[in-house]
Formats: sequence, C-alpha cells, structure tokens
Amino acid sequence: MSRRAAGQRIVGGRHPVRELLRAGQPLDRLLVAEGRDTGADDLVALARQAGIPVETTERASLDRRTDGLTHQGVVALAPAFPYVRLEAVFERIDAADEPALLVALDGVTDPHNLGSVARSAEAVGAHGLLLPERRSAAITPVVEKTAAGALAHLPVVQVPNLVRALGELGQAGIWSLGLDAAADTELSEHPLAGEACVLVVGAEGRGLARLTRERCDALVRLPMRGHIASLNASVATGVALYQLLARRA
Repeated sequence: MSRRAAGQRIVGGRHPVRELLRAGQPLDRLLVAEGRDTGADDLVALARQAGIPVETTERASLDRRTDGLTHQGVVALAPAFPYVRLEAVFERIDAADEPALLVALDGVTDPHNLGSVARSAEAVGAHGLLLPERRSAAITPVVEKTAAGALAHLPVVQVPNLVRALGELGQAGIWSLGLDAAADTELSEHPLAGEACVLVVGAEGRGLARLTRERCDALVRLPMRGHIASLNASVATGVALYQLLARRA
C-alpha cells in the first residue's frame, strides 16, 4: 500500500522531478533514496535553492509511496495536480500570438498512452491538453513518469463534457480535427491543418465516440502504407502533431 495524503501529488523519476523544479511548481518535500549516485545531486541543489525540504530515506520507503513505480531514487511530494480551466488555456494562446494547437483525448484510459501524448504535445509546443472527467485516464504518478516532465509545463484541463468543450473552442475560432482511420482526407492535406485547431483522438480500438465524431469540424486520417490497420493512440497523436507542426512552419 502507498502512503499518500488525500489530494497529494507524488512524482517519481529524475526527469519529471527536475522539470517540476525548473518550472517552479510548489513542492512539499523532495525524498531521495539512501546511497544515491551523483545523478540526483543537481535535484537536491535545485530543491534547496528553492527552499524545499530534502529528506533521505530508504529505497523501500519510496517503493511503497509510489506503488512500485520506477522512481530512480527520487520522489517529489506536492499538492494535488494543478488542472486548469479552459479560460487559462485561452489566455495562454493569446499570449503566444500564434495559431492555437491543442489536443483532446476521447476515452483514452491507458495511463502510459496519456503520458506519452502529454510528452509529444509539450514537445511540439501545444497550448493545452483536454481530458474528459469521466471514462478517461487522469494524471497519476504513472502518467507523470511516462510524460518525463512534460506535465510541469503543459496545461491540462478536465472537462465535464468533451463535446461541449469542443463547441466552446469552436466559438473561439479553434477548429476540431478528429483522427479517424476511415476518413477520406489525410491530415497533412486538409486545409484546416494549418489553422488554429484541436486534434481530437479517440481510444484505441473504439476510436472517437459518436457524438464527438459528429461535433468535429473535420475527420482526418494518417497515411497507412503497411499491413497494420492502425496505430495506438499515443503514437498516432505524436505523428499527427508533427504533421500539424509542419503546416505551421
């Protein structure tokens, strides 16, 4: 059993913890395993510079806190994950003074897929990630570890109703492009790919829910030349995001 206070955020692994520290996010404590190698020294220095308490503890204690997550001997304890409101994403887009680029996940429940999507989204400079409150993975220690620090920089919005949220984005001039293997047009060729848009990605196998698909302004597909019929959600999202980035070059 892990020992976690209600609402506490537990982030394990050197890259995720380093990005939290670099981003100046509030941390309660930094826990470092006894007998660590010098790979954690910079994290300890950053924490102390920020006035964050540093504790040395047994590795087994870190294992219990993280439910066996590969934490590399470094764990940060922080307040609950700071989801933001959609309005905060609009403010980020306005400040960036560039076409909006967002990602919305529809029914993606695998935490590793969510973490990988977040990592790709942050890498291309996406302005935010939208997740439904229900029937979707939430931000957990596994997601943060897989995201490798991306969630220290990428705003994440939990929306009560994804279809309604896509409608709000549309009112703000942001087009919804849904990935669908059966779509007629490839993403790289669609005229909306270079505009302000949100890439909407469904769960592996099930794809986009019917109402989500109907709400999208366009359905697009990725080129598939081999014998495999589809990509998993995180790989498809990464490929699609770089195609969108190329259209903005």
